[in-house]
Amino acid sequence: MANLWGGRFSKQMENITADYNESISFDHKLYKYSIMGSIAHVKMLAQQGIVSEAVSNEIIRGLNIVEQKIDQNEVAFKIIDEDIMMIIEKELIKEIGDTGKYLHTARSRNDQNAVDEILFLREATQNTITHLYDLLEVIIKKAEEEADKIMPGFTHLQHAQPITVGFYYMAHFQGLKRDVERFKETLKRVNVNPLGACAMAGTTLPTDRFITTELLGFREPSENAMDTVGSRDSILEYLFNAALCMTHLSGFAEEIIVFNSQEFNFITIDDSFCTGSSIMPQKKNPDIAELVRGKSGRTIGNLMTMLTVLKGTFLTLNKDYQEDKEALFDSIHTLDRSIFIFARMLENITFNEEVLKSQLKKGFIEATDIAEYLVLNHIPFREAHELVGNLVKYCEMTGKTFPDITKTDLIEVHFPIELDDLSRFSIENCIQNRNSYGGTSPTDVTRQIDNAKTFIRQ
Repeated sequence: MANLWGGRFSKQMENITADYNESISFDHKLYKYSIMGSIAHVKMLAQQGIVSEAVSNEIIRGLNIVEQKIDQNEVAFKIIDEDIMMIIEKELIKEIGDTGKYLHTARSRNDQNAVDEILFLREATQNTITHLYDLLEVIIKKAEEEADKIMPGFTHLQHAQPITVGFYYMAHFQGLKRDVERFKETLKRVNVNPLGACAMAGTTLPTDRFITTELLGFREPSENAMDTVGSRDSILEYLFNAALCMTHLSGFAEEIIVFNSQEFNFITIDDSFCTGSSIMPQKKNPDIAELVRGKSGRTIGNLMTMLTVLKGTFLTLNKDYQEDKEALFDSIHTLDRSIFIFARMLENITFNEEVLKSQLKKGFIEATDIAEYLVLNHIPFREAHELVGNLVKYCEMTGKTFPDITKTDLIEVHFPIELDDLSRFSIENCIQNRNSYGGTSPTDVTRQIDNAKTFIRQ
């Protein structure tokens, strides 16, 4: 059978042209969505009297047969047929004859492709949100399980202030929560029906786009046919969300990798999420975390691909847009798998409390609390900062830590408040007293966890 667009042409494409031009090798995964859109379209045509009910019913019967045949791998995907839309129409005509030729009435491959992608993207976005909720639930569980363990917090990878493991987990909850919110916002914009825009300017036939909108579960039809065909904003938005989400996971993974190293030994990862070395028997490598970190590059690259493809295109449709599918499919696959495996890995990570306790003795991480105590005693913060800085310098010169400091030492450094020692600034007190809204105190971390649970239930 000749190409469905072949009336204008006197020659078939050369094989090398067909091979470069085709998208069937990857867009075949849209077949269910293409058939879904086609069924809604032909029902609308019948309701509007553009085709008869008999024609509509026969086309729907044929489309169901074609879908079943594709399900059972009984349809050969040939590059000469270009894309899944043309394959479906050719197979339909094979099944029901010339009646199948009515299907493409009042539509173009331009809006057909758009609706196939949007139906697919709407479902994919919902699936990604489900995966993210799973990960968020794991983070909440880990935060509760290890809420009381105290660890060093870092700035510039230097010991900064003491925090709890629960607080640490809830920090990562926030970034991933925003990812959920972004994907939910994307769903609002994805839920718009492109079908009926046709090639770029609508149709002279008496179609009703509100019918297909209702049949396909969209919120509303798109407003402008030209924009509908020429836009890939929804795909770009998913790609951006995916790249940012993978960036969040990559940063989280980097911490797991570092915390798992012998130099830190903050955490233990279950053996089932690690690999060994082919030559070094002692090795236990955090490969899953490293792969998540590495795969972020794929999603960032896919976003850059589509931004570059679209940056100079002329309204409306251009063949450049064919590049959207592989980038989208890859980002969805990469993100969903990464979220799932990351959640399973987190479930099997434990913070090593004794190691954390020994690390808390390093870096003078009680320093800010001492400075703030001076502020409470009416010393300007900048002066308090300098006084505690001098105390740290004294400790470094004498080889002492804050718990070693005596009243004599405090007099030596001209500490302005009379204290026998610095015991009131124990690590535990630093945690308990840091109770500002959003802080690491047990009370506020409990509030954060409660709010997180409320978000999950919404």
